[in-house]
Amino acid sequence: MMPLMYAEIGQTQIIKKIGGNPDVKKHLEDLGFNVGGEVSIVSSLGKNLIVKVKESRVAVSDELARKIMV
Repeated sequence: MMPLMYAEIGQTQIIKKIGGNPDVKKHLEDLGFNVGGEVSIVSSLGKNLIVKVKESRVAVSDELARKIMV
């Protein structure tokens, strides 16, 4: 298990755990990040990631990407 931040670009991953306080977890769930769901990194822009989750592309900061374990 590793943070999404360190996953390879273009490789589909399964979300194993979402960390952080309840507000952070709720925010990530609202964006479509759920345990057992698929996610893949589309590209990296500086410290931010563009990720594909549930047929949508979402930008997340490196701080949030470290809380998503794959």
